[in-house]
Amino acid sequence: MADEINTLEDLAEVAGVAATPEVELTPREPVRDALGRAYATGKRKDAVARVWIKPGSGKVTVNGKPQNEYFARPVLQMILAQPFSITDRVDQFDVVATVKGGGLSGQAGAVKHGVSKALQLYEPSLRGALKAAGFLTRDSRVVERKKYGKAKARKSFQFSKR
Repeated sequence: MADEINTLEDLAEVAGVAATPEVELTPREPVRDALGRAYATGKRKDAVARVWIKPGSGKVTVNGKPQNEYFARPVLQMILAQPFSITDRVDQFDVVATVKGGGLSGQAGAVKHGVSKALQLYEPSLRGALKAAGFLTRDSRVVERKKYGKAKARKSFQFSKR
């Protein structure tokens, strides 16, 4: 009996079950609103960004201002461009984002997270590249709270022996 079981099909026949389960894998559908836009919420530290993307010329507007005016530092502009460069979609989508909370660095990360999520909703085939780059995962690191009896979250006051 043991030498008769050589393959998965043989094992399944002995166990009385199907060798290959009947699982239907349906491809993901694009999620767009009536205006042809994809919407997503991005978060980073204390910043929350609401992001809409639609096909266009690559214009990025953050809180009603152009990207290079709102995020003046080139590093922050580069962070916003990462999802498009990874997916080879540079200057193909217009982005409108409103962002609240946190500082500029956290806001840039929130917009990046929102753009990545909206891109994968607009074109589900891009999900693999965005996920491999780690852009769909929310960075859960936040500032640690201050504890009583401490100067900051972990720093103690200066010790004096005398």
